[in-house]
Amino acid sequence: MSNNLLTVAYIAASALFILSLGGLSNQESARKGNIYGILGMLIAFVATALSSNVTAYLTLGGMILPGVIIGAIVASRVAMTSMPELVAILHSFVGLAAVLVGIANYLQGGESLTGAEVTIHQLEIYIGVFIAAITFTGSVIAFGKLRAIISSKPLMLPARHLLNLAMLGAVIGLGYQFMTAEGTAGLQPLLIMAAIASVLGIHLVAAIGGADMPVVISMLNSYSGWAAAAAGFMLSNDLLIITGALVGSSGAILSYIMCRAMNRSFFSVILGGFGEGAGTTAKAKGGDQPEGQVTETTVEDTVELLQGAKSVMIVPGYGMAVAQAQHPVSDITKILRNAGINVRFGIHPVAGRLPGHMNVLLAEANVPYDIVLEMDEINEDFPETDVVLVIGANDTVNPSAMEDPSSPIAGMPVLEVWKAGTVVVMKRGMSSGYAGVGNPLFFKENTNMLFGDAKTNVSAILGKLVESSRDSAASSSGKVLATSSAR
Repeated sequence: MSNNLLTVAYIAASALFILSLGGLSNQESARKGNIYGILGMLIAFVATALSSNVTAYLTLGGMILPGVIIGAIVASRVAMTSMPELVAILHSFVGLAAVLVGIANYLQGGESLTGAEVTIHQLEIYIGVFIAAITFTGSVIAFGKLRAIISSKPLMLPARHLLNLAMLGAVIGLGYQFMTAEGTAGLQPLLIMAAIASVLGIHLVAAIGGADMPVVISMLNSYSGWAAAAAGFMLSNDLLIITGALVGSSGAILSYIMCRAMNRSFFSVILGGFGEGAGTTAKAKGGDQPEGQVTETTVEDTVELLQGAKSVMIVPGYGMAVAQAQHPVSDITKILRNAGINVRFGIHPVAGRLPGHMNVLLAEANVPYDIVLEMDEINEDFPETDVVLVIGANDTVNPSAMEDPSSPIAGMPVLEVWKAGTVVVMKRGMSSGYAGVGNPLFFKENTNMLFGDAKTNVSAILGKLVESSRDSAASSSGKVLATSSAR
């Protein structure tokens, strides 16, 4: 393939990537956005493989085919509940690949470069390997926390900020050695820097509490984009630079939006201070665990509440994803709406373990997009809502975020479900959420606890509603027949 044709293919792929991001910004166009992204990547891959720079097709095929097979198997088998872990580990692959590309590019040398070009090229390699190493190990730790292999509690080492500064100082010192080394003599400081950056990545993410992992995933997505862009500079690949910049900037913007939604500092995310104290108990921060009398309810009582309501709000959380209850929830929504009840969904920006996790689950269950609303759109409507059905959500509906200044999640905007007429909370038990913070919502007078597996309870509610609908239909038919006979 000629260079001109390669350039045209790269421009087309870049345009498709931009269209993909635009499509993914809205639920209605998300499917189309995914298609644009797939087409763009296909064009980019084929164009690169057919370019004049690629000649070892046997080696290339030997690497690509196993990757395609493994990727297809993993993607087909992974459950939606495990999608956050999959995204985290894929970010780590991007980081590791960029580290290896940077080291290989340095060993290859830049004989054709002179003067300032050499300095710029070495800076590209050093900074690229630094970002990539942080992305690699940070993503592995995020995967471990999401998978519950590692505790979700933040790792609070003594003088941890000084430790981070010391590692950054060492990276800068090694950078000077790397830049002043002749030939490939800078390999040793480069490798030492990569090791220090790897430790820094571990420490930064380990210091972040479990409740804040959705923002961490978003931030690591941004890091992986910048790592890819750095690899593009090293390889002089314009498309890789554009793609990395798109991923990096969009991930950073998403992280900023989520930080605002959680009343957190964007810069503290980058510095690993985000979520300080998250995952610890309220008592450890100076507050007490909530206590009181819990009001238990039954499936029958919940059905009666739903049928007698004029407006119902459903607030899903990670528990719904784990139980895979989204499909019966969708069916319940259809029945209630057919009965003239106003049903809507309230979605917190960090519900689940991944940005947009709940939206994807509800879209998969064919819940209409127009009744799935974000926290900012729905919070003012809770006082006029008759019944709120909380399915597997915990930290995102915790009133201590607003009522208890000593709470680890103090200041975090939450869905104010307790302002509704009646709240029905579906949980397996009284355990705290991923942040490890007790929830006073469970003890409020207008809260009813429906204990048990979410899918089992939701399916039971659905069964009762279907049975009630059939009885109503049969009763109506009987009245019609009786009227006809009388005539």
